[in-house]
Amino acid sequence: MADVDMTADEVAAAYVAMGHSVDEVNSSKGENETDDEFAARKARNVEHLVLMKAKKKIDGTTSIWGSESFTAIDAAIAS
Repeated sequence: MADVDMTADEVAAAYVAMGHSVDEVNSSKGENETDDEFAARKARNVEHLVLMKAKKKIDGTTSIWGSESFTAIDAAIAS
């Protein structure tokens, strides 16, 4: 994964997007969604959470994250 420089607003927006992925992981199967489609949707969102949580600043070692809570994110990843 490439190192990134993100503004505080970009980090905040990324965190909000992670919340949407948590919602998707915790959602129910859609009425017109097959079991495979549902599993794929959940897997895509878990992958997004894993990748975003691992984001580093341009120095390659410092996380982009500060004091954000990852409780719900970690639970979604583990589900």
